[in-house]
Amino acid sequence: MSAMESINPIHCFSSTLLLSVVILVFLSPVMATSIGVNYGQIADNLPPPEKVVPLVKSMGATRVKLYDADPRVLKAFSNTGVEFIVSLGNEYLSDMKDPAKAQAWVKTNVQAYLPATKITCIAVGNEVLTFNDTSLSGNLLPAMENVYAALVNANLDKQVSVTTAHSVAILETSYPPSAGAFRRDLVNCLTQVLDFHCKTGSPFLINAYPYFAYKADPKQVPLDFVLFQSNQGIVDPVTNLHYDNMLFAQIDAVHSALASIGYKNVCVQISETGWPSKGDADEVGATPDNARKYNCNLIKLVSQKKGTPLKPNTNLNIYVFALFNENLKPGPTSERNYGLFKPDGSPSYPLGFAGINAGVSNNSSSGSSPAAGSGSSTPTSWSPQDGSSSSGYMSITSDSGRVLFCWKSLILRLHIIAGSISLLFSQL
Repeated sequence: MSAMESINPIHCFSSTLLLSVVILVFLSPVMATSIGVNYGQIADNLPPPEKVVPLVKSMGATRVKLYDADPRVLKAFSNTGVEFIVSLGNEYLSDMKDPAKAQAWVKTNVQAYLPATKITCIAVGNEVLTFNDTSLSGNLLPAMENVYAALVNANLDKQVSVTTAHSVAILETSYPPSAGAFRRDLVNCLTQVLDFHCKTGSPFLINAYPYFAYKADPKQVPLDFVLFQSNQGIVDPVTNLHYDNMLFAQIDAVHSALASIGYKNVCVQISETGWPSKGDADEVGATPDNARKYNCNLIKLVSQKKGTPLKPNTNLNIYVFALFNENLKPGPTSERNYGLFKPDGSPSYPLGFAGINAGVSNNSSSGSSPAAGSGSSTPTSWSPQDGSSSSGYMSITSDSGRVLFCWKSLILRLHIIAGSISLLFSQL
């Protein structure tokens, strides 16, 4: 699962995937919904893709994001009308610097399935910049450019876009939302990527998990504020805009960060967000009830087609993480329990739809094929590098167990004063 952070906004997604409107159903079975969902497969007990098709249909899902380009999944979903984001893993970025290899990848993993399977986007790499690996980040833009060139050569660039997903930890400042700013050491690289988005009309993807903010400081981060529950919220002192949930504050912080470096009109899409239904003893808030509230309230909110306070007329495009619990994901217990569904197809908690019949045959499914790119990164867990929460340096672990990055922490303090909540960040 792709990881994410504590308290940051979400990124700019360009107008290619904006075509799909996210309308979900979690609260009531009678609500018509259209859902975007991440389909991770780091597990050995998941049903085969053919069994997943009716499950996705039962949710009313119209958009699926893969962490590779699994041929079994793409074949199973042919002629279903479901739109796909396929991904090219970080480990393949250096190969994509060779135009011939990029052309071959596109031919094998995208062109071969069109038009039967509706592939609309290729995500090149996942949260590359927050690995703080200059060789990896240096390969990102060339890989994106060569994959796009391959699409142009195949006359597919008008129907398939190219992008990459970022962690909200690329933000250095996220409160107040109007003061949103990117990490200074990443601005140069981000500017080049954003120029690519402007040139090609592709979306800017962000992975955001308010859960990590709550887990990091449950005493000062109000649970209602992160779960979209009724609360008094906060007011941005600069714009005077009112925020009653953290996710929207994160998204608008990203919008502000983009505007501050001259990319005000880049579209932001949330490629991952979710809440774990189970966790270790120290993973406060990871419960079925909180996961249900987060996802149900999120879906209800998005189905109303309302934007954020800063962008009220922009429909939100959100992919929920994740379709299934994944039993082989490393890290804390929460990493294996973000699924809306259990491997047998039954809901992990009440969602408003029945799922598929329990007892489906669970063929082993690793979800990674070298040709397609295993590339899965999932929500990550935060832990102080030195074991103390006061150090101000947090590390994130991904599916592969690699350290994604260390960031100078901006401690979010939500103080309740006279019944109102105010967010204060102090730079350590």
